[in-house]
Amino acid sequence: MAYQGKLDDADDTTRADLAFLIETIAEMPGIERIRYMTSHPREMTQRLIDTYAKVPKLVSHLHLPVQSGSDRVLASMKRGYSVLEYKSLIRKLRAVRPELSLSSDFIVGFPGESDADFAATLKLIEDVGFDGSYSFLYSSRPGTPAAELPDQTSNEVKSARLQQLQQLIERQAGAISATMVGSVQRVLVEGHARKNTAELAGRTDNNRVVNFAAPQSADRLIGEIIDVRITSALAHSLRGEVVTR
Repeated sequence: MAYQGKLDDADDTTRADLAFLIETIAEMPGIERIRYMTSHPREMTQRLIDTYAKVPKLVSHLHLPVQSGSDRVLASMKRGYSVLEYKSLIRKLRAVRPELSLSSDFIVGFPGESDADFAATLKLIEDVGFDGSYSFLYSSRPGTPAAELPDQTSNEVKSARLQQLQQLIERQAGAISATMVGSVQRVLVEGHARKNTAELAGRTDNNRVVNFAAPQSADRLIGEIIDVRITSALAHSLRGEVVTR
């Protein structure tokens, strides 16, 4: 996400950033959808935020790691931003792309995480409306500064917190998926469905997996973006039907 490079025809002070790269790719023939993975909120520049207003091909889904909703824990992690600064980025992003779907990374049980710290993380999840996450229990890594910190939280408490966090995000994801039932979504067909190879599977603009009955000559649709009407929302996926025109 901190991508940058010198332009061949520019002076030494002019560099291409990720926003420039996205805008350039969007102009290439045959490119219909652009998705990228983020690494750090501090690299979410205003220019990159502006691409969500200027580049329709950039998907309405962003993975922006936050790790914790507690300023105290973020400082201990040396993340370099506060909860308020993170939420400010989200407000700016949704000002230009209101339908933006957000997922994030969370570390549960970082050394010294209190009940209040964890409660702050749950509040952030609710305030932002995350609908996806990669969430993990903290594990010590030798040689890192955190490995020297005292950790008095039991594994039982950590596991219970992780379960509570994941259940909250799943509920929020389910609520968003439910609102999509009946809508027509642009779906990038990725291949045959994992559980039923007679069906096809693809992803919506907001990164939902959709399974649907494969029409004749189904293989020709793989790699294409097609219209699919969402018929039902399941726990971790959607079901739909191809819209014929």
